[in-house]
Amino acid sequence: MAFNLDNAFGIHAEALKLRARRTAQLASNIANVDTPNYKAKDIDFNAAMKQVQQANSSSTLNRTQKGHMMMSGQSSTSAPLRFRVPTQPSIDGNTVNAQLEQAQFAKNAVEYQASFNFLNGRIKGLLTAIRGE
Repeated sequence: MAFNLDNAFGIHAEALKLRARRTAQLASNIANVDTPNYKAKDIDFNAAMKQVQQANSSSTLNRTQKGHMMMSGQSSTSAPLRFRVPTQPSIDGNTVNAQLEQAQFAKNAVEYQASFNFLNGRIKGLLTAIRGE
């Protein structure tokens, strides 16, 4: 029986990539808080994860020969950016709410760390099994 790391890590590897991309976008929003006409954007994490799950569940290919490689899941880098709806209009057209962006950044950082810790635990478990401890 072949061992597949994609199956061992589950969807958490894709979640980690998506969280990293969201961190970069939130940092960009914070950096542009004073830029005129800058429109705040964010990733809908739940919708993007549903997209990844659907892609992984619907992408089962049959191997016709023993030497063929298994297909890995699609990357989460195709998750679309969505504009934030401003809570308070700005005269210069900027839609960034600094406090909201900072709160979302902190929440995303905690969730990134949780996904990372989960993957780290999985890797340690696999190493323990490989070593036979």
